[in-house]
Order: sequence, then structure tokens, then C-alpha cells
Amino acid sequence: MVTEWVEPGIMTAAGKYASLLDGLPADAAGVARVVQGLLIHEFWAGAYGVTLAEPDRDRVNLRRVEQVLEAITSRDDRPLDVPREPGERIATNCRGFSVMAVALFRARGVPARARCGFGAYFKPGWFEDHWVAEYFDGGRWKLVDAQIDDLQRGQLAPGFELTDVPRDQFVIAGDGWTQVRAGRADPDRFGLTFLNEAGDWWIAANLMRDAAALDNVELLPWDLWGAMPEPDHTVDVALFDELAAATAGPSMGEVRRLLADERLRVPAEVYNVQHGRKEALV
Repeated sequence: MVTEWVEPGIMTAAGKYASLLDGLPADAAGVARVVQGLLIHEFWAGAYGVTLAEPDRDRVNLRRVEQVLEAITSRDDRPLDVPREPGERIATNCRGFSVMAVALFRARGVPARARCGFGAYFKPGWFEDHWVAEYFDGGRWKLVDAQIDDLQRGQLAPGFELTDVPRDQFVIAGDGWTQVRAGRADPDRFGLTFLNEAGDWWIAANLMRDAAALDNVELLPWDLWGAMPEPDHTVDVALFDELAAATAGPSMGEVRRLLADERLRVPAEVYNVQHGRKEALV
């Protein structure tokens, strides 16, 4: 049932800032516009003429929407639908844009969830590590990339509507896993090219992140836990076959059954690679 993605989760709850979301747009284009006026992607900052100081850049590690809203309002307490100048926006990444979009959708009663996977519209021939939001509209789930504003669109020239991203342009992690297992895709084309990292292990890691996000726990792209493989690890193929099939299913029952497995269960603390330490989720 889509209604289970209407209430805020641990990461998407606005907390004491919930009233700031009242009256904001409920349509995908409007949600994206608001989010783009509040946040700036750390790797795109230079394109807007912004140089991020290290304390500002470290805000990419804020996991919860309430924390991000606190950072936004501490800097500028105007209504959230007033776009901030690029230098006054809060640094984040694709996951941050997506989770904030989910929070805005849910505040207006629109079922929405964050999805972790790979974008085909950043570098030709590659599926780059990426997150988008998925919202329910017109009887079906649609993907919206809330990160790509007019400036980025001009550079990337995606050639499709960003409020309804085609499924071959954003490949959800489980779909990528299934395609690779069927021989329809090359695992070494899935990863992050600027790190020169790709492979089935990266797809499997994003599959765990996507499953957790479906269960309303949207982790940072560099949070590690459980059976999440790293480059030198052997991937548990049978386990991830099961998880990919579950995340493609119509209900959450099988996903939650698998997430109860200690290999996949999100613990109270995860390892933040950027900070080099274990951190509590709340």
C-alpha cells in the first residue's frame, strides 16, 4: 500500500520545523524548485561561483531533515519557498536533495520515498552512483531528480522530463543488480567514475541502501554496515539476488523479512567512512 510512504520516517521528519513545510508546493516541479533554492550540491558548488569552507562542506553528513532545516533557518529564517543565493544554501549531495524532496511530498500527503541507484545521464556509457525521489502520481510511481536545476540541466542536457525520469536513465539498484546477473549490463559500468570505482560490489552496497530507504531509513551514501561489500570483498550473490527481487516487488513484506537478517539489518550505529568512525543514527 502506498500509504505507508506518507508519514515521515526517522530521516524525513521535520521535527520542530514541521510548520515551515505547511503550504509548500505538492507537485513535483514545485517540490524540486523549493529544494533547489535551499541546497547546493558539494561537487557542483564551483559552477555557481561558490567555494565551500570545510565546516560548510561537512554538512553533507547531516542525515536527518530536521538537522538540515536547522542549518537552513539558522542562516536565513525566511520562508522555505524563498530561494537562497547559491552561497547561502546548505551543502549536500544527491541523497540530501532526494530526502528533502521526500519530506516535502509527505508533508503535503503525497506518498514518496527515496531511491538509491545509478544515473545514466551524467557521463555517457556509465551508470553513476545517484539518488532520486520517487512519488506516487496518476496511479503510478514516478521518479523526480530534485537536484538537477536549470544550470545543471544546461550542462547535462538530459533530454527527458526530470519530474518523470525514465527507468533506463535512473536505474534503481535492484534493477541494476538483476540486469547484471542476467548478462544485460556490465557491472564495471556501475559506480563512481571520479573515484575510479565500479563493480558488482558497488551495486550490492547501493541495493542495501535502497532497501533501507524503502523501509524509511535513508542512510548516507558512505555509511557502511552489515554485509555491505567493499572492493576487496566477495559478494554474497544469493543474498543480493533475494534482496533485488524483494525491492522490485509490490509490497514491503519480503523486504522487511530480509532486513531482519543481521547481515542486512540497519544497526543503531553505522560506520561513516568520511568521518572514519561509528555514528548513531539519532
